[in-house]
Amino acid sequence: MIRAFVTLGAFLWAAQTGAVTCEKVTHSDKRYTVCEVDAANEDMRLFLNDENGDLLGHFSAVNEALEPVGKRLAFAMNAGMYHDDRSPVGHYVEDGQEQMRVIPNPGPGNFGLLPNGVFCIREGRADVFETLEFIEQAPECRFASQSGPMLVIDGELHPRFLPDSTSVYVRNGVGTSGDGTRAVFAISEDYVTFHQFGSLFRDVLETPNALFFDGNISRMYDRANNRSDVGFSLGPIVGVVEDTP
Repeated sequence: MIRAFVTLGAFLWAAQTGAVTCEKVTHSDKRYTVCEVDAANEDMRLFLNDENGDLLGHFSAVNEALEPVGKRLAFAMNAGMYHDDRSPVGHYVEDGQEQMRVIPNPGPGNFGLLPNGVFCIREGRADVFETLEFIEQAPECRFASQSGPMLVIDGELHPRFLPDSTSVYVRNGVGTSGDGTRAVFAISEDYVTFHQFGSLFRDVLETPNALFFDGNISRMYDRANNRSDVGFSLGPIVGVVEDTP
């Protein structure tokens, strides 16, 4: 469970499966859905293409790909920015195979608003790294997705976030605990600024590092609550996989 919610009075409801705990939260008059994963024990993966190299792009397609091996999604979310052909903008690793190198330099758009970061899934943990720290530490990630900007960096909001910003979108992202055992995913149900979204991860979810995945196209899959957002094809997707009963 997400401990901070109860103490702050933001807890509204919860639905729990063996793999994921999802809750609806209100913080500073903005609504969010937050899903926490036990990163030390759950089967968390990134998905982009099927075994034939064709784009998956949708939660339903990921489920179809998992079905023959007796698996299914418990939870999923879009997991990083992509080009028009849905290829990742930044670093991407799937099942230990690097498909896109790390991009360390600034550039246009949110991805290039440094510092950006990398979400890394490895044995027994998941971590959000600031990109230059990721390069320095060179962790062996089974799965990794680079996105940006960072929302929270060592307990502080990204220095470019403005409290009075007028840029508002539906946004989604992920934060991780210092010991890597908690991965906390959030999607806003209202239009929010970067400052508002980052404050959720810093002040409520208590994740010392958090990474923005995307805005406007943000979508989520939550089996326990019968949620499966639909739309045009996505690029990288992060999912928690469970056995089909």
